[in-house]
Amino acid sequence: MTFSRADLFARFDELGIRTETTEHAAAFTVEQSRRERGELPGGHTKNLFLKDKKGRIFLVTARERARIDLKRLHEAIGASGRLSFASADLLMQTLGVTPGSVTCLAVINDVEGRVRLVLDAGLMDEATIYGHPLENTATTAIARDDLLRFLRASGHDPLIVALPEPPESA
Repeated sequence: MTFSRADLFARFDELGIRTETTEHAAAFTVEQSRRERGELPGGHTKNLFLKDKKGRIFLVTARERARIDLKRLHEAIGASGRLSFASADLLMQTLGVTPGSVTCLAVINDVEGRVRLVLDAGLMDEATIYGHPLENTATTAIARDDLLRFLRASGHDPLIVALPEPPESA
């Protein structure tokens, strides 16, 4: 069973978590999302769905403007060798979302615990964090501490790390 957006909001209600959602046209990239949602104060996110050489799956949620050194990311998150982007099929199988709708909130669908969730330490400086509510036609605001509570209640205690940035010459 894949949880829907309505199921996600029902889970927030069960946990006593208050969120605010802004509806907008479908946004498939960070740039489109910025245009669609307008200016909302807080930590906006981008997500990388990755796998390592051993087939372990990682979802990295970072500040939308973060520059991430993908060649060194595996060292920071404990992956085996360099990481590659995982397929859309694997994304749907594990997180129940399509490309463009990837969000850390999708761990609600990873009931088998196959995905290792990684959060950008810089994102944790924000009081409010934004992400898609399983669909890229809206942006949901959630308090940082409530997000962490939701993730843990979903069986995903996130690894919070400072993500490596590319060298200045890159």
